[in-house]
Amino acid sequence: MGFWDQVRGEFIDIVEWLDDGSGALAVRFERHQNEIKNGAQLLVRPGQAAVFVREGVIADVFGPGRTILETANLPILSTLLGSKHGFESPFKAEVIFVRTTRVTDLKWGTSNPVLLRDLDLGMARLRAFGSFAIEVRDPRRFVERLVGTDQQLHVDELHDALRQHVVARFSDLAAEKQIPLLEIAAHADELAAELEERARESFREYGLELCELRIENLSLPPEVERAIDERARMGALGDLGAYQQMQAADAMLAAARNEADGGAGSGLGMGLGFGLGNQMARGPMAPEATDANVPPRIVEEPPEPAPTRSGRWWIARDGQPSGPYDESALRFFVERGALRAESLVWMRGMAQWAPASRVPELQELLLANAGELPPPLPPQA
Repeated sequence: MGFWDQVRGEFIDIVEWLDDGSGALAVRFERHQNEIKNGAQLLVRPGQAAVFVREGVIADVFGPGRTILETANLPILSTLLGSKHGFESPFKAEVIFVRTTRVTDLKWGTSNPVLLRDLDLGMARLRAFGSFAIEVRDPRRFVERLVGTDQQLHVDELHDALRQHVVARFSDLAAEKQIPLLEIAAHADELAAELEERARESFREYGLELCELRIENLSLPPEVERAIDERARMGALGDLGAYQQMQAADAMLAAARNEADGGAGSGLGMGLGFGLGNQMARGPMAPEATDANVPPRIVEEPPEPAPTRSGRWWIARDGQPSGPYDESALRFFVERGALRAESLVWMRGMAQWAPASRVPELQELLLANAGELPPPLPPQA
């Protein structure tokens, strides 16, 4: 063995990357002036890939294994360097190690609620949260699109951008599917599978593969959840009359607590509360006393008004929106007890459903009907 062969043997390099668990997805191999000796050993561990870059051009990509860096093993890089030296001297090339193992438990969520139109709830806002995982499937494209000239690239630097891709696809998907919001939680797995499929193409543009996308929570605003709870309570009671009596009792208690305020809302609550209390005392289905030999008198009720194009009011009846009605129809419902202070109403311009007693346009109508009831008895001396 000649002298130069001995020197050349002493300078054989080992090119490798030991992942320190810092969350790096790509690390540029540190080498003085990027010089790599001919015959150097390249060690690529499982879950890694090594990308060789020469003057900004990606030359070769190596998967896991041990490789002696010689002309035969670097066909593209050899073409870029030229073969007149036959790699007898050190050659310059950058080596970027890329992590190809899966990165899990990346969070995504809607920073602002998604506005949706629902048949039952009208306009409603929906929030969604979940997690997803990624892995580098195309190291060449990953280095070209994301690494650039960075010394290292960590997953935290990509998280926000990737999350935005998922949120954007979720907004489009939720609007297109038109699943009733009262049932949307039951379709979470179905939505997650389709969301993953839609967002996957965006991730592949960066050499990444999207996997294990989950929807962990779907939530509505608190006021909408309270309205759903009220509907559930009414369904559990079954008897609408009993539910109305329970609502009247709640209104009476609230009015008693606010009696010191002395406002119009307090008087309205007290008047309606006493009137409904009298009705509760009589019972919802109390029949009139009649002679057993005399048939009951048939009383023809006027027909209930129907919704009209000119109407602007919607009312909640039996847990369903009904309307639109005009003011004369509302007066009919108030006189027959179908529209009460606690009844939910809505018209164009209102942000959400509200009790009739809180709508200024309806307070005079409700007060007129409540005025037919006697005032509260004075306290006993």
